[in-house]
Amino acid sequence: MNSRMNKKFLLLALSGMLSFSAMAQTIEDNNLYVEPSNRTPEPFLFSVSTLTPDDHSWSVNYSSSYGKRSEELFGYDGVGQQFALKGYLGHRFTLNVNAALGFQANQNVVSSQQVEIIRDVIGGKKVSGLRLGIGLGLQRDFSSVTSALSRITASWEASRWNIGGNVLLGKAFSSNRDKIDILTSLGVQYQLLGSLYGGVEAVGEDLEGLWDPEEAEGGAKILVGPSLNLVPSASRFSFSLSGGPVMFASRSNETNPAAIRELPSQAGLMVRARIVFNLSGS
Repeated sequence: MNSRMNKKFLLLALSGMLSFSAMAQTIEDNNLYVEPSNRTPEPFLFSVSTLTPDDHSWSVNYSSSYGKRSEELFGYDGVGQQFALKGYLGHRFTLNVNAALGFQANQNVVSSQQVEIIRDVIGGKKVSGLRLGIGLGLQRDFSSVTSALSRITASWEASRWNIGGNVLLGKAFSSNRDKIDILTSLGVQYQLLGSLYGGVEAVGEDLEGLWDPEEAEGGAKILVGPSLNLVPSASRFSFSLSGGPVMFASRSNETNPAAIRELPSQAGLMVRARIVFNLSGS
Protein backbone atom coordinates (compact mmCIF):
# COMPACT_ATOMS: atom_id res chain seq x y z
CA MET A 1 0.00 0.00 0.00
CA ASN A 2 2.76 2.46 0.98
CA SER A 3 4.70 1.61 -2.17
CA ARG A 4 1.68 2.35 -4.37
CA MET A 5 1.06 5.65 -2.59
CA ASN A 6 4.72 6.65 -3.02
CA LYS A 7 4.56 5.85 -6.75
CA LYS A 8 1.34 7.84 -7.15
CA PHE A 9 2.86 10.84 -5.40
CA LEU A 10 6.04 10.75 -7.51
CA LEU A 11 4.01 10.39 -10.73
CA LEU A 12 1.83 13.33 -9.69
CA ALA A 13 4.87 15.49 -8.93
CA LEU A 14 6.53 14.54 -12.24
CA SER A 15 3.31 15.23 -14.16
CA GLY A 16 3.06 18.66 -12.56
CA MET A 17 6.65 19.51 -13.45
CA LEU A 18 6.16 18.42 -17.08
CA SER A 19 2.92 20.43 -17.39
CA PHE A 20 4.64 23.46 -15.87
CA SER A 21 7.53 23.11 -18.34
CA ALA A 22 5.20 22.70 -21.33
CA MET A 23 3.14 25.76 -20.39
CA ALA A 24 6.21 27.95 -19.96
CA GLN A 25 7.77 26.73 -23.20
CA THR A 26 4.57 27.44 -25.15
CA ILE A 27 4.42 30.99 -23.84
CA GLU A 28 8.11 31.51 -24.57
CA ASP A 29 7.76 30.20 -28.13
CA ASN A 30 4.94 32.66 -28.75
CA ASN A 31 7.16 35.55 -27.59
CA LEU A 32 4.60 36.68 -25.02
CA TYR A 33 7.12 37.64 -22.38
CA VAL A 34 9.36 40.65 -21.96
CA GLU A 35 12.59 40.85 -19.97
CA PRO A 36 11.64 42.09 -16.48
CA SER A 37 13.22 45.41 -15.50
CA ASN A 38 13.24 44.91 -11.73
CA ARG A 39 12.87 41.88 -9.50
CA THR A 40 13.57 40.71 -5.98
CA PRO A 41 15.96 37.81 -5.32
CA GLU A 42 13.20 36.06 -3.31
CA PRO A 43 9.64 36.87 -4.45
CA PHE A 44 7.86 34.10 -2.52
CA LEU A 45 7.69 33.40 1.20
CA PHE A 46 7.51 29.59 1.04
CA SER A 47 9.60 28.78 -2.05
CA VAL A 48 13.31 29.23 -2.78
CA SER A 49 14.20 30.64 -6.20
CA THR A 50 17.52 30.50 -8.05
CA LEU A 51 19.57 33.47 -9.24
CA THR A 52 20.94 34.32 -12.69
CA PRO A 53 23.87 36.43 -13.98
CA ASP A 54 21.39 39.31 -14.48
CA ASP A 55 20.47 39.43 -10.77
CA HIS A 56 22.14 41.30 -7.94
CA SER A 57 24.86 38.89 -6.80
CA TRP A 58 24.24 38.92 -3.03
CA SER A 59 21.41 39.79 -0.70
CA VAL A 60 20.41 39.41 2.94
CA ASN A 61 16.90 39.08 4.27
CA TYR A 62 14.98 38.94 7.52
CA SER A 63 11.63 37.21 7.88
CA SER A 64 9.22 36.88 10.76
CA SER A 65 6.29 34.49 11.18
CA TYR A 66 3.27 34.56 13.43
CA GLY A 67 1.04 31.54 13.88
CA LYS A 68 -2.14 31.78 15.93
CA ARG A 69 -2.33 28.83 18.35
CA SER A 70 1.30 27.96 17.53
CA GLU A 71 3.34 26.51 20.32
CA GLU A 72 6.77 25.44 21.52
CA LEU A 73 9.73 26.03 19.20
CA PHE A 74 7.77 27.60 16.37
CA GLY A 75 8.27 30.76 18.39
CA TYR A 76 7.63 32.50 21.67
CA ASP A 77 3.92 33.35 21.67
CA GLY A 78 3.80 32.06 18.10
CA VAL A 79 6.52 34.32 16.69
CA GLY A 80 9.43 32.96 14.61
CA GLN A 81 12.52 34.78 13.33
CA GLN A 82 14.88 33.95 10.46
CA PHE A 83 17.93 35.56 8.87
CA ALA A 84 19.25 34.51 5.46
CA LEU A 85 22.08 35.17 3.01
CA LYS A 86 21.67 34.42 -0.68
CA GLY A 87 24.21 34.70 -3.48
CA TYR A 88 25.01 33.82 -7.07
CA LEU A 89 28.19 31.71 -7.29
CA GLY A 90 28.45 31.71 -11.08
CA HIS A 91 27.93 28.88 -13.58
CA ARG A 92 24.19 28.80 -12.64
CA PHE A 93 24.90 27.94 -8.96
CA THR A 94 22.94 29.64 -6.16
CA LEU A 95 23.93 29.59 -2.47
CA ASN A 96 21.22 29.89 0.18
CA VAL A 97 22.11 30.05 3.90
CA ASN A 98 19.75 30.77 6.78
CA ALA A 99 19.56 30.69 10.55
CA ALA A 100 16.35 30.63 12.58
CA LEU A 101 15.68 31.53 16.19
CA GLY A 102 13.25 29.73 18.49
CA PHE A 103 12.00 31.03 21.82
CA GLN A 104 11.07 28.42 24.39
CA ALA A 105 8.52 28.88 27.15
CA ASN A 106 11.32 29.18 29.73
CA GLN A 107 12.72 32.16 27.76
CA ASN A 108 15.71 30.21 26.44
CA VAL A 109 16.69 31.01 22.86
CA VAL A 110 17.75 28.18 20.55
CA SER A 111 18.85 28.30 16.93
CA SER A 112 18.88 26.26 13.74
CA GLN A 113 21.01 26.51 10.61
CA GLN A 114 20.59 25.48 6.99
CA VAL A 115 22.81 25.69 3.90
CA GLU A 116 21.94 24.72 0.32
CA ILE A 117 23.59 24.93 -3.09
CA ILE A 118 21.22 24.79 -6.07
CA ARG A 119 22.13 24.60 -9.75
CA ASP A 120 19.83 25.38 -12.65
CA VAL A 121 19.93 22.44 -15.06
CA ILE A 122 17.44 24.03 -17.47
CA GLY A 123 17.62 27.77 -18.10
CA GLY A 124 19.37 30.00 -15.60
CA LYS A 125 21.41 32.09 -18.05
CA LYS A 126 18.82 34.90 -18.07
CA VAL A 127 16.00 36.05 -15.84
CA SER A 128 13.05 35.54 -18.17
CA GLY A 129 11.72 32.16 -19.14
CA LEU A 130 11.78 28.73 -17.57
CA ARG A 131 14.33 27.60 -14.97
CA LEU A 132 14.57 24.15 -13.38
CA GLY A 133 17.11 23.55 -10.63
CA ILE A 134 18.37 20.75 -8.39
CA GLY A 135 20.09 21.32 -5.06
CA LEU A 136 21.63 19.62 -2.06
CA GLY A 137 22.05 20.87 1.48
CA LEU A 138 22.39 20.24 5.19
CA GLN A 139 20.21 21.34 8.08
CA ARG A 140 20.73 21.42 11.85
CA ASP A 141 17.51 21.85 13.81
CA PHE A 142 16.74 23.30 17.23
CA SER A 143 17.69 20.03 18.99
CA SER A 144 20.98 19.66 17.02
CA VAL A 145 19.62 16.87 14.78
CA THR A 146 21.24 17.00 11.33
CA SER A 147 19.28 16.39 8.12
CA ALA A 148 20.32 15.95 4.49
CA LEU A 149 18.26 17.98 2.02
CA SER A 150 17.46 17.69 -1.66
CA ARG A 151 15.47 20.43 -3.40
CA ILE A 152 13.93 20.73 -6.86
CA THR A 153 13.13 24.28 -7.95
CA ALA A 154 10.98 25.44 -10.86
CA SER A 155 10.22 28.99 -11.93
CA TRP A 156 8.99 31.00 -14.86
CA GLU A 157 9.29 34.78 -14.99
CA ALA A 158 8.04 37.46 -17.37
CA SER A 159 7.49 41.20 -17.20
CA ARG A 160 4.17 40.84 -15.34
CA TRP A 161 4.09 37.20 -14.23
CA ASN A 162 6.13 35.29 -11.68
CA ILE A 163 5.56 31.58 -11.02
CA GLY A 164 7.70 29.42 -8.74
CA GLY A 165 7.58 26.18 -6.82
CA ASN A 166 9.69 23.69 -4.89
CA VAL A 167 9.78 20.05 -3.90
CA LEU A 168 11.95 19.59 -0.81
CA LEU A 169 12.99 16.19 0.53
CA GLY A 170 14.66 15.86 3.93
CA LYS A 171 16.28 12.92 5.70
CA ALA A 172 16.87 13.44 9.43
CA PHE A 173 19.63 11.37 11.03
CA SER A 174 17.63 10.44 14.10
CA SER A 175 15.73 7.28 15.02
CA ASN A 176 12.60 9.15 16.17
CA ARG A 177 12.12 11.06 12.91
CA ASP A 178 10.46 10.15 9.63
CA LYS A 179 12.32 8.14 7.01
CA ILE A 180 11.79 11.09 4.69
CA ASP A 181 10.11 14.48 5.01
CA ILE A 182 8.31 15.93 1.98
CA LEU A 183 7.41 19.57 1.41
CA THR A 184 5.94 21.10 -1.74
CA SER A 185 5.18 24.74 -2.48
CA LEU A 186 3.80 26.79 -5.36
CA GLY A 187 3.40 30.52 -5.84
CA VAL A 188 1.88 32.66 -8.60
CA GLN A 189 2.12 36.46 -8.73
CA TYR A 190 0.99 39.11 -11.23
CA GLN A 191 1.99 42.76 -11.47
CA LEU A 192 -1.01 44.59 -10.05
CA LEU A 193 0.22 48.16 -10.09
CA GLY A 194 3.68 49.62 -10.64
CA SER A 195 6.05 47.83 -8.25
CA LEU A 196 3.32 45.83 -6.48
CA TYR A 197 2.79 42.15 -7.31
CA GLY A 198 -0.02 40.02 -5.91
CA GLY A 199 -1.13 36.42 -6.13
CA VAL A 200 -1.41 33.24 -4.12
CA GLU A 201 0.92 30.77 -2.41
CA ALA A 202 0.24 27.17 -1.41
CA VAL A 203 2.31 24.91 0.85
CA GLY A 204 2.03 21.22 1.66
CA GLU A 205 4.25 20.04 4.52
CA ASP A 206 4.97 16.58 5.94
CA LEU A 207 3.04 15.09 3.03
CA GLU A 208 4.36 11.65 3.91
CA GLY A 209 1.62 11.76 6.55
CA LEU A 210 -0.93 11.13 3.79
CA TRP A 211 0.14 7.47 3.68
CA ASP A 212 2.10 7.06 6.93
CA PRO A 213 -0.18 7.02 10.03
CA GLU A 214 2.92 7.28 12.26
CA GLU A 215 4.28 10.45 10.64
CA ALA A 216 6.55 12.02 13.26
CA GLU A 217 5.54 15.69 13.08
CA GLY A 218 1.79 15.53 13.72
CA GLY A 219 0.51 14.80 10.22
CA ALA A 220 0.30 16.42 6.79
CA LYS A 221 -0.49 20.16 6.79
CA ILE A 222 -1.46 22.57 4.03
CA LEU A 223 -1.71 26.34 3.69
CA VAL A 224 -3.24 28.35 0.84
CA GLY A 225 -3.38 32.12 1.01
CA PRO A 226 -2.73 35.48 -0.65
CA SER A 227 0.78 36.70 -1.45
CA LEU A 228 2.06 40.27 -1.94
CA ASN A 229 5.47 41.45 -3.13
CA LEU A 230 6.60 45.09 -3.33
CA VAL A 231 9.75 45.85 -5.36
CA PRO A 232 10.32 49.64 -5.33
CA SER A 233 12.19 50.96 -8.34
CA ALA A 234 15.72 52.29 -7.77
CA SER A 235 15.81 50.70 -4.30
CA ARG A 236 17.85 47.90 -2.77
CA PHE A 237 14.90 46.86 -0.62
CA SER A 238 11.95 44.60 -1.42
CA PHE A 239 9.09 43.46 0.80
CA SER A 240 6.91 40.34 0.86
CA LEU A 241 3.83 39.26 2.82
CA SER A 242 1.87 36.01 2.74
CA GLY A 243 -0.25 33.82 4.96
CA GLY A 244 -3.49 32.00 5.42
CA PRO A 245 -5.21 29.22 7.35
CA VAL A 246 -3.15 26.15 8.28
CA MET A 247 -5.19 22.96 7.92
CA PHE A 248 -4.43 19.30 8.56
CA ALA A 249 -4.83 16.82 5.70
CA SER A 250 -3.99 13.93 8.06
CA ARG A 251 -3.26 13.45 11.75
CA SER A 252 -0.75 11.48 13.79
CA ASN A 253 -0.05 11.30 17.51
CA GLU A 254 3.70 11.84 17.12
CA THR A 255 5.27 15.32 17.34
CA ASN A 256 8.81 16.70 17.19
CA PRO A 257 8.62 20.39 18.13
CA ALA A 258 12.38 20.89 17.60
CA ALA A 259 12.16 20.00 13.90
CA ILE A 260 12.37 22.91 11.46
CA ARG A 261 9.00 23.45 9.82
CA GLU A 262 7.49 26.06 7.49
CA LEU A 263 4.07 25.70 9.12
CA PRO A 264 3.11 25.73 12.82
CA SER A 265 2.30 22.54 14.68
CA GLN A 266 -1.39 23.38 15.17
CA ALA A 267 -4.20 24.44 12.88
CA GLY A 268 -4.90 28.16 12.78
CA LEU A 269 -3.92 31.35 11.02
CA MET A 270 -0.31 31.99 9.96
CA VAL A 271 1.25 35.19 8.57
CA ARG A 272 4.82 35.61 7.30
CA ALA A 273 6.60 38.83 6.28
CA ARG A 274 10.06 39.37 4.77
CA ILE A 275 12.34 42.28 3.98
CA VAL A 276 15.18 41.78 1.49
CA PHE A 277 18.23 44.03 1.04
CA ASN A 278 20.47 43.73 -2.01
CA LEU A 279 24.14 44.09 -1.09
CA SER A 280 24.92 45.25 -4.64
CA GLY A 281 23.12 47.52 -7.06
CA SER A 282 21.47 50.86 -6.45
